Parts: sequence; C-alpha cells; structure tokens
Amino acid sequence: MLAQEIIRHKRDGHSLQCDHIDAFVRGLVEGSWSEGQIAAMAMAMFLRGMSSSETVELTQAMTRSGVVMDWASADLPGPILDKHSTGGVGDKVSLMLAPIVAACGGFVPMISGRGLGHTGGTLDKLDSIPGYQSTPDTQRLRQALQSAGCAIIGQTAELAPADRRLYAIRDVTATVESVALITASILSKKLAAGLQGLVMDVKVGNGAFAASQSMAVELAQSLVTVANGAGLPTRAWITDMNQVLGDSCGNAVEMREAVEFLQGNRREPRLLEVTRVLSAELLLIGGLALDQEQALRQVDTALDSGAALERFARMVAALGGPADFVERARHYLPAAPVQMKVIAPHSGWIGGMATREIGLLIIELGGGRRRASDTVDPRVGFTQFVQVGQRVEAGDLLAVVHAADANAAESASQALLPLIELADQAPASTPVLVTRLPA
Repeated sequence: MLAQEIIRHKRDGHSLQCDHIDAFVRGLVEGSWSEGQIAAMAMAMFLRGMSSSETVELTQAMTRSGVVMDWASADLPGPILDKHSTGGVGDKVSLMLAPIVAACGGFVPMISGRGLGHTGGTLDKLDSIPGYQSTPDTQRLRQALQSAGCAIIGQTAELAPADRRLYAIRDVTATVESVALITASILSKKLAAGLQGLVMDVKVGNGAFAASQSMAVELAQSLVTVANGAGLPTRAWITDMNQVLGDSCGNAVEMREAVEFLQGNRREPRLLEVTRVLSAELLLIGGLALDQEQALRQVDTALDSGAALERFARMVAALGGPADFVERARHYLPAAPVQMKVIAPHSGWIGGMATREIGLLIIELGGGRRRASDTVDPRVGFTQFVQVGQRVEAGDLLAVVHAADANAAESASQALLPLIELADQAPASTPVLVTRLPA
C-alpha cells in the first residue's frame, strides 16, 4: 500500500481503516516512510481529525510496534502505576510523584518524554544529572524498579518505537495539539509499560496545548475512554496552566527545585497541591488507600519522613547517577554562567502571565529545541518566578534569568517583562485543580 495514497485518503477527509493505520505504523518502525511523508500524514490527521475508533486502532498499533512489558516475573509486591502530564511550563510534578508513590508501596515505571513545543520535558530535566541513564535497557529498568520502586526513563528501543519517531516529527511540524495524536502517543507508551493504573494530568490555559476548557475536557475524555477501553484503569485531572508551575522553569533549575521540594525546603503551594492530589489518586487506583483522606495522609508521610527523598536518591543511583546526588545537587547540576535579575518597573499585582511565550523564551535561551536534532543547554531558564496574585513594589524581583552569556540574559530579561502583567487590582483567585474525570 503506497504511503502517498494513504496520506491522500486521510487528506481528503476519509476515515483510516485498520490496514491503513498498520501500514503507517510499520512505515514508522521500518523506515519505509520518509520524514516528509510522516509529517504530511500527521498534518492530515491533525487537520481532518480522527474518530474514536481510528484513535483506538492507532494507539493499539503503536503499542504493538514494540515490546509490551510483563512484570509478573519481577515479583513486585505492589501495583504498577504511573502518571502522565500533557505538558506545561515549570511542570516538574513527575519528579516528585514517582518517588512518593514508590514510598507508599506502588511501583512506577514512568516512560517520559523530552521537551515538546514550548513545554519542558521530564527527560531533559533528568539529563542534567551527570551519569543518569534515561534510556536504559530492560534489565536495568527492572533492577531500578526493584531497588527504588520507581524509574523515570525515556522510551527504550523496544517500547513503542513507532511513537518515538512520530513524537519527534510532531514537535517540529506544528502537529502537537491533535487530541488523537496526543492520546495515541501517551497511551501507546503507557500500555507498553504494562501498567495497572494511570492518572492523567491534563493541563488547560495559556501555557497548555489545551488552551480552552472544552479542548481540555475533550482530551481528558479521549484519554480516559481509550485507556479504560484497553483495560488500563485511568482517571484524569484537568489542572491550571495559566502561570508557571512552581517558581522555576528550565532543566537543571527545575531539577534543583524538585530535590528541594522532596527535602522539604521549598514547596510552592500550587505545585504542592497538584503533586499531593495526583499522588493520592494513584494510591486509590492501585488499592493502596481506602479513601482520599487516607491517601493524602500517606502522601504527606512519605514527604515529611524523607521516604520519598530516599526513593528518589535510590532511583538516581540505580540509573547511573551519583549516589550522593540529593545531598550535593547544587554541586552536580550545571549552573549558567550569567544570572540576571528581572525587576518590576512599577508596583502592582501580578495579574497574569503569557505562559506559552515564557516557555518559548526558554527555547530562545537554548533550553529547548527548534529541531528534533538540537541539543539542549540544561543550565538556562528562570528561577524565583513571581506568582499570579502576588503584590510587588517597584524594584521588586519578578524572576532571575539564567543564561549562557550576558547578551542572551539581557535579551531574555527585556523579552520577559511584557509577558508578566502588572495590574492595578488583585486578580480573582483561580484553583490549580479544575476538574476530575470521571467526576
């Protein structure tokens, strides 16, 4: 079956049949489809949309494109659980959630991705740790899971290889926001990981792929429907992404914030709320807690006792990072040579921020990719970010730019100022947790 005829079929608005989708996925894996053909197919899917049956078939075909993990032989004494976010700016929840759930008795083989569009990628953050192997072989993944209870990694060569190629091309061809492609991409990896429970964090707002509530609900419903239809118990939370989550965005700077969060030294309230609730949701799905109140208590105990921090340290060591990483994170994480303060030009309330554009600024600094082949500078980003609703006076700090040189820092500082709104009145407060599906 000719690739161009399958592309033409979808381009003209027809539904793809199983043999069309199977041929497309084989082409992704075997390399018989060129990057141009894949990009054209992704754009046809994006513009014409995908029915529920097409999305299910694409998800299952991409799952079957590689190995599907079977954890029975590992004899793990707890449920296999995971969480996935649709992406945001400053979203580092996975880095804390995985060890929290592990400390509460779950096992978390988290297959994460790299930066996509304006959003940061969990793997790029972990790659700022010297020696950390984000794409281990299956044996090392099993060993890490047995010793730490969690392993945050990328797609290995064996897991959903069709998605790995399509994911990279979507990032650079403006086809990221397709609900069907997002659903198939996420769930093919999760189904291949052999999970027994999944919670989805679907971001909504000006820093999310789902800018509107209606799109976020559509995506959350698609993920929950397809996952549960494939036998994977799944719930979703729609969470706010109209501002940077936490007080840093970038790779090494977010890794530092995650470690300090686990240590109890620095827990921005919105970041804490999302992390606690999503972690508790997984404990409920996995049967590790009887109700939400008990689940939240277990999460708090894992954080406050240091058990989650210990699990994180074990994971880093098991995957090749320094054994003393959590004690010496500032030593090991690369730091930008230039740090420049961004100062409020006048007093006011932080009324809002252009979150997507802030994410794009990180790419301009070198902390993200314009092309799939680009290398990422882990040092750059922003720290000490103000929060919406905060009162500032003229001369107060809005953020600190971390840059590779003075010119880049000055340029980013000037570009950031108009992206942070200084209002005359305090804005109405908005919850970070918006909607739970199913309710």
